[in-house]
Amino acid sequence: MSDSKTQRIDYMNPQVPKGLPRFDVPLIMASQSSLAGYGSMVTDYANHHVPITPWPVSGWRPLDIGTGDEGGYKEGLFDFYWQGDILFGENKAVEDKYILGWSTSPENARVDNPNPDRSKLLIWHANYHPDGGQLFYPLDNKPFIIALANTGDDMKPQDWVAFYCDGSFGVCIDPGVWHEAIFPLQPRAEFYDKQGAVHARVSADFPREFGVLLAIPTPLSANIKLLQK
Repeated sequence: MSDSKTQRIDYMNPQVPKGLPRFDVPLIMASQSSLAGYGSMVTDYANHHVPITPWPVSGWRPLDIGTGDEGGYKEGLFDFYWQGDILFGENKAVEDKYILGWSTSPENARVDNPNPDRSKLLIWHANYHPDGGQLFYPLDNKPFIIALANTGDDMKPQDWVAFYCDGSFGVCIDPGVWHEAIFPLQPRAEFYDKQGAVHARVSADFPREFGVLLAIPTPLSANIKLLQK
């Protein structure tokens, strides 16, 4: 069991041991059917419903109908950008910044690498929101990849699936679904983001819990047959 819940996470200075093995995540084409159980495709992001989970009760008495989900939303821009070998994210809706991952081993990653090989993204962290879903929509309509798992707190690396999205739609992740943010297939991408204002977050640290980094592939590095599932 992870002890990460007792520690404050420094997203801009992840502590990752050298020489970690990589756990390869399969890549499939995103569709309404393949996303079932993880979330849904979004074409009209301005009007798409983002679910809010009613606040849990502590005893046997139920919530009053229509209460417990009135906290509203945070919405705004979520920027993703590469600097050399490092992928950064800035969620302006909740005013957070992150190192999301690397295109090479973290100990070798450089922000000034002029010729990075971005055929894979190595990620160290994931989270889910028990209080509601989260919507990502590509404002530049360019392809991206999103990795998800839906197994509750007993999540393991083998539970993960990466979804290739062609840029013509966004994704609304269901409450409680594990995710790391977007893997853009260009140097910079801007997304519309909408999520519950409570912004409860449950995290997992892959190096600490499993001794690996998750390797998210691009279409160029993945077996093309996987994309047809």
